[in-house]
Amino acid sequence: MDKQNQLQHVAFIMDGNGRWAKKRHLPRHLGHKEGCERVIEIYEECYDQGIRVMSLYAFSTENWSRPKAEINHLFNYLELFFKREIDRLIRDGSKVIVSGDVSQLPPKIRKTISESIKLTENCKNFTFNICLNYGGKAEILRAVKGIAEDYKNGTISLDEITENKFEDYLYTKGLPPVDLLIRTSGELRTSNFLPWQLAYSEFMFPTTTWPDFTKEEFRKCLDEFKNRNRRFGGLSNEEK
Repeated sequence: MDKQNQLQHVAFIMDGNGRWAKKRHLPRHLGHKEGCERVIEIYEECYDQGIRVMSLYAFSTENWSRPKAEINHLFNYLELFFKREIDRLIRDGSKVIVSGDVSQLPPKIRKTISESIKLTENCKNFTFNICLNYGGKAEILRAVKGIAEDYKNGTISLDEITENKFEDYLYTKGLPPVDLLIRTSGELRTSNFLPWQLAYSEFMFPTTTWPDFTKEEFRKCLDEFKNRNRRFGGLSNEEK
């Protein structure tokens, strides 16, 4: 594979859980339950493919507007997921990190997440980044405020504020930029997800809902990625 098409970081907007359930005349929350099953399968494929990082848009800052019962079910499934899979993640050497303002999450899920982060903090083979109560605009604003505070305190100068330094104030500090964004269910938007990190990402929008997004579907996306011509603002091979 060409160096520019080496895939280090793939991000997922796991869309279509509710539609999957509705199509089967099931409650929406069972779509989220089935969606959790796909997470570990796609994680396994990422790991096997040598990808270093996966980021999952699990709960956005806008998702609080959903019915309370659905939100509660979603957090319960997330808690069960971490309790069920944490031993596997540790065995694989996979580090759990969370992007987002977890202070607003229910105490039980905060405790589970904190434990998962602690148990995997020294893992170095893979990074499992789950985005909870995450909003891209809020993340950038948080970073700006952090830089402003440090400038005010005299710990950073204007000349030191570079793109690399700015990234130190993001939730994803130390992670490579996203190479590939996949949003399932056919919606053609990024929905306030990782706007800084997606600057030079390749986008794919398969029509498959997330609960139906199998390893085989994921491999199709990986094959397409290999054939993309990533120019990063430069010329394509045909243009040179």
